[in-house]
Amino acid sequence: MVQGTASSVGKSLLVAALGRIYARRGVRVAPFKAQNMALNAHVTPDGLEIGRAQALQARACRVVPEVAMNPILLKPEADARAQVVVLGRSRGSRPARAYHDDKTELREVVRATLADLRSRFELVIIEGAGSPAEINLRDRDLVNMFVAHEADAPVLLVGDIDRGGVFAHLVGTLALLDDADRARIRGFVINRFRGDVTLLEPGLRALEQRTGTPVFGVVPYVPRLRLGDEDSLSLDDRARSRRARADELAIAVLRLPRIANTDDFDALAWEEDVVLRFVDHPSELDGADVVILPGSKSTIADLAWLREHGFARALAARAERGELILGICGGCQMLGRTIDDPLGIEATAGTSAPGLGLLPLRTQFGAAKTTRRVEVRSRSNDPDAGETPFGSFADAHGYWIHAGRLDVDGPGLFEVRDAVDSSFRPEGSIGTTAASGSVLGTMVHGLFENDEPRRQFLEALARTRGRRRAPAAPIPTLEHELDRFADVVEEHLDLGRIDALL
Repeated sequence: MVQGTASSVGKSLLVAALGRIYARRGVRVAPFKAQNMALNAHVTPDGLEIGRAQALQARACRVVPEVAMNPILLKPEADARAQVVVLGRSRGSRPARAYHDDKTELREVVRATLADLRSRFELVIIEGAGSPAEINLRDRDLVNMFVAHEADAPVLLVGDIDRGGVFAHLVGTLALLDDADRARIRGFVINRFRGDVTLLEPGLRALEQRTGTPVFGVVPYVPRLRLGDEDSLSLDDRARSRRARADELAIAVLRLPRIANTDDFDALAWEEDVVLRFVDHPSELDGADVVILPGSKSTIADLAWLREHGFARALAARAERGELILGICGGCQMLGRTIDDPLGIEATAGTSAPGLGLLPLRTQFGAAKTTRRVEVRSRSNDPDAGETPFGSFADAHGYWIHAGRLDVDGPGLFEVRDAVDSSFRPEGSIGTTAASGSVLGTMVHGLFENDEPRRQFLEALARTRGRRRAPAAPIPTLEHELDRFADVVEEHLDLGRIDALL
């Protein structure tokens, strides 16, 4: 098991790297995280919802992602409320205290799925969440030491030295654990180190002497690792990124309070001539080649936030100038005319919120949640609808994760089909007036992970600048990046010690 001193210390990617290392040896290996709190979700081939990180870990292990790898997914909607997804299906929204009251039942779900994986795989690599030293939650733990004891698993404790204070974090974590939990910690891993490791060695020796726990390795910081981030903590760094130069494309993504599926934009950010920034003030939209309204876990509340912070006026002015706006999932719904919530899925039952009015569509939330993989292609049966920045492409793939039904007046942006309906049908929306013709919306996540629609979209942005986009170096494949990081971890961790634990 891999646990951490805090969130965002690199647990997820270390699990992925270890999974790839053992898969390359021919071991049948699978990831497991009992409970994940994240708004970056993935749809499995059978239409169920798990955390995006576990899907990546499954890919690293060279196995198909499944709900047993992440039986509980929490998708925050407010500071003390979240949608609870159990075994891939939503159980609705729950306050934090009520969720903790369900822990007896949920522990049985965790036990059953963990036992199922262990029966089918030679090795299960378990990821913890946050820190095992959250002493206020110890008796209700579902994901850290509860799982370690249930699996009788040795634990590696990971600390992130790049953020500072790593020795205090490691020692402090051990100090707050009881004897039984402390005995589970078999080794430390220092992650994201930059510099001369010989200067760190006196601290490593002192750490081992003080705690009696060995350091299994120091993993260096890997620049431009294209594997994405599990949660929104990394958005702070992107928000502070520089503005684009004249020869670069500028993409502004609105940093909504409950932004979801930020991994939709990873492939864009990895392009050499693209500067992608997450912005939270209307002035930061100036000069952007495209403004993207992303997905949201609380669409109606985030729509109100847009109005309160002046984004509604800024987006309307942008549409009047014919400058490109793209909405994805919740962002697409916000760009429409109305959002109705008759059942109280997000707000008080009967709520009807006016949208931004830039797309000819209406949204009505319903009890059923759509989670499906979809095949996407450009429009082929509507020659009068006009060209879009996505050009012509086929054989792209993405997924839907949304509540509600869209009623669209006018042409769709794409055509899609899925396992439920094998024929292609219109999807998304295009603004139909002079003031909104540059406004596009789609409910499909993951579109930019496909090379062809991403390339055509960026080339269209370059043409609006009156220039041709220079041929860009291909983005390294996910397989390449998984192997690249696994190579680094294999070089810098003492795998002999890990083998001995196994």
